[in-house]
Amino acid sequence: MAGIGVKLQKIYDRRTILANLAGFGYSTMVTIAPMFVVIGNVMLMSHFLGYETVGYARRGLFSGTVLYIFIFSLLVAAPFNAVLSRYMSDIIYEEKYEDILPCYDVGLFLNICFGCLFAIPFCIREYLKGQVDLVFVFTGFCGFISLLLVFYSMLYLSICKDYQKISLFFLMGMAAAFGLAWLLVKVFHRDIIYSMLLSLTIGFFLTAAISAATIKSYFKRNSRQYRKVLHYFKIYWHLIATNLLYTLGLYIHNFIFWTTDLKMTVAHTFVYAPAYDMATCLAMFTNLSSTIIFISRVEMHFHERYKAYSEAVIGGRWEDINNAKNRMFRQLASELMNLVRIQFIVSVVLYLLCVIFLPGMGFSGLVMQIYPCLAAGYFILFLLYAELIFLYYFNDMTGALLTAVCFCLGTFFGTLFSKQLPDIWYGAGLVMGSFFGFTVGYFRLRWVERHMDVHIFCQGEAQAKGLGNQPLMQPFGLFFLRLWRAFYGQARAFELNIQIFLTEPG
Repeated sequence: MAGIGVKLQKIYDRRTILANLAGFGYSTMVTIAPMFVVIGNVMLMSHFLGYETVGYARRGLFSGTVLYIFIFSLLVAAPFNAVLSRYMSDIIYEEKYEDILPCYDVGLFLNICFGCLFAIPFCIREYLKGQVDLVFVFTGFCGFISLLLVFYSMLYLSICKDYQKISLFFLMGMAAAFGLAWLLVKVFHRDIIYSMLLSLTIGFFLTAAISAATIKSYFKRNSRQYRKVLHYFKIYWHLIATNLLYTLGLYIHNFIFWTTDLKMTVAHTFVYAPAYDMATCLAMFTNLSSTIIFISRVEMHFHERYKAYSEAVIGGRWEDINNAKNRMFRQLASELMNLVRIQFIVSVVLYLLCVIFLPGMGFSGLVMQIYPCLAAGYFILFLLYAELIFLYYFNDMTGALLTAVCFCLGTFFGTLFSKQLPDIWYGAGLVMGSFFGFTVGYFRLRWVERHMDVHIFCQGEAQAKGLGNQPLMQPFGLFFLRLWRAFYGQARAFELNIQIFLTEPG
């Protein structure tokens, strides 16, 4: 994320209206553009291929398949990607670029294995109990694995700071998917539902393949240090648990409502609640701008203060360290409040527009009854997400895990309670869980502020920067190198102190 902040800073430094619009557009492109590309492609295929002419059962089968592909591929990918991201950040800081390919291979293996562990039994059930065509089942399985690889590859493109290419590759994949679906239906007269699913699968696979090829073109050396990667999963198990619980909390309220009277079962396999799921989608879109705001403001401004504090810790005076810390936390509080104010205005405006126009577009009354409470829940949820990012900044793994646990459990028990309430309160479970997690995250950040010095100086770890690609030295030469570095550091510090002494008045 820091790389995005640097890029945005260069754009906003022009201080013009066009620069502000360009910064907003860039933030949109690197955050939510891929999602809108996929959604737009599905809508275009539905419109041009005659999706509405297909029977209700077939449409339900397609909707359930795509819904499950997206939800469960994200649930599988998120826990592993958190640890792998931390590992790559460390080795890039150390400039050990030859260790990236082992990380890629290990992560690829783990994602595919765990994906198959859950997907294969489900597909067997879909074929045997649901009596779904074997070719359709296999295509859905391939779509799940392909999207899993897409989520995984996006991690490495982000590390390479190729944020534009993420959106570009999604656009290429979905364009190919639309073209293939049009050919299959209009030229070869194939089944609409299967053609759409096959095209999406090929589009996801193409996106993943191009991403993998790009990664391989960046990193050619392979150190084969696979055990080192696996060791990180043991050290940073907090990251696995945190991301798993946070991602599970995003969907656990949907899972609970899949067991209520709102549910719809397709092929004795796919279970979902169309009204509640649609209301969830609308509520998420209402608050999605907070992600853009967070990237364009919080990451850009807060990172400067965070960097200043980090530099003050290394060789700075206590007064400088304390001042940098205070400025950093004031910036954190300021940006959180700005995020709340801006997103509140945007959410209210979007909510009013949805209430006015969506009923005329065919959205049922039940969807619009559930929507307001869920919109409030997602508003708090995105603030919780910002707190998690800040806790990651401060390397407070325990605090991040505690926040995710409270969010997930709060949403679970809150939804069990809210499903007994009238329709308008169905989303109260997400509100309670998000507020509970947000409160815990807020007080944890305050705790970090009070104990920051102890956390940094007593629990922090120092890493050597830029030594990974240096040629191996003989012990005798290495001794003199270290001696020279120590002497030069002391001499430089003495010179700076003399300059300060001579320039300060009195």
